[in-house]
Amino acid sequence: MPHLASLIREDVATILERDPAARSKLEVFLCYSGLHALWFYRVDHWLWNHGFYFFARWFSQVGRLLTGIEIHPGAKIGRRLFIDHGMGVVIGETTIIGDDVTLYQGVTLGGTGKEHGKRHPTIDDNVVIGAGARILGNITVGKNCRVGAGSVVLRNVPEDSTVVGVPAHIVFQNGKRVIITDPKQIKDPLSEALAAVAGEVGKLRHRVQKLEGVIEADHEASASLEQIIAEMDYQI
Repeated sequence: MPHLASLIREDVATILERDPAARSKLEVFLCYSGLHALWFYRVDHWLWNHGFYFFARWFSQVGRLLTGIEIHPGAKIGRRLFIDHGMGVVIGETTIIGDDVTLYQGVTLGGTGKEHGKRHPTIDDNVVIGAGARILGNITVGKNCRVGAGSVVLRNVPEDSTVVGVPAHIVFQNGKRVIITDPKQIKDPLSEALAAVAGEVGKLRHRVQKLEGVIEADHEASASLEQIIAEMDYQI
């Protein structure tokens, strides 16, 4: 691991390179909360790795109070992370972040439940995550990806992709526009649940009509879930 002074110089140079609003090294050193949160994390992570769990957690809360950014000391973060603005950023315990990653304000790298073990995302090198995005669970966002602001990512994202939406879906991959011609390609758990309910309602309606003599028994043809989904009016 590079010497601490070298890391500090590298962190400051990273912000000067990526943020056009940064005017001087002194301004970056004194005024960038994302930089301060990263420095707090480095101390916390050292304490965590050496078994001082309580002090690591306590010191991380001090950093959170002062910067508005919460980074669990157990997270693994690579070099040249840039947290722009940063207020409301949350990075969970088992998160892994590669090199040259950029996070904007309000980003959550979180879990989806109370499971143990690896339960937070892995963010590969050179990823940019827009403001307010949520990346949840033990999933991987591949190298050179872009996550749109406000997106909710629940599945793995392949390298060189851009994802947007709730839930997130790919709109660019390997520099080419991805055209979604079938709305069902957007895996929306709520829509699938509603489609399943609609299918059951259709079967019940058909049975009632048959019992009342409205239709003949030999004309029974219950709609499948796929048919129900195909007939739904999706709004993307």
